[in-house]
Amino acid sequence: MAQTLAAAVHSDLTIRKSRFIGCVQPMQDRASAQAAVDALWKQHPGATHICWALLAGGQSAAVDDGEPGGTAGRPMLEVLRHQDLEGVLATVVRYFGGVKLGAGGLVRAYTDCVAQALLGAEKITLQRMACLECSLPYALEGAVRRELASASASLLAAEHASVVRLTFTLPEGDAAALIQRLADLSHGAIVCSTVEDNSMA
Repeated sequence: MAQTLAAAVHSDLTIRKSRFIGCVQPMQDRASAQAAVDALWKQHPGATHICWALLAGGQSAAVDDGEPGGTAGRPMLEVLRHQDLEGVLATVVRYFGGVKLGAGGLVRAYTDCVAQALLGAEKITLQRMACLECSLPYALEGAVRRELASASASLLAAEHASVVRLTFTLPEGDAAALIQRLADLSHGAIVCSTVEDNSMA
């Protein structure tokens, strides 16, 4: 099951006079990742490269930042993939020490820098979430809201028309039991359907 990180963790390696400062941290999207990288440039204006990899579903990215193609961003991304992480940004700031490492040496350096940071990282298992929409008579709204609260569901929207329509999310594994409880409570008057979401939390 996919995991994310509880907090940012750093590493610091010196390889043949080049310094590699690594960081792995929770990150949900590419815009936030780019902002984090921009902030690193402000902290390290003298750095030679700041390479990064983001593993976040459709927003994933791998950036070599001037290093030979495929020697930094992609290997960093593979480390994150190998550990089944999701919603994680890996960055490595490099200060060039004057000795070229070659393509293989660069791949090892960037991989090791990310792997070392991950050794000290606390991981959190991500739960797949179900998004449901229920239509119900007005008279049952209070009882249904109490059921949602007891199931730790998060209410996203409430629409009041000819019937009440509630949209909410909860862990996928808890959805079937809640739907059954709502059916029992209303003798079949509550109609629930799944909304395509499948996000992680």
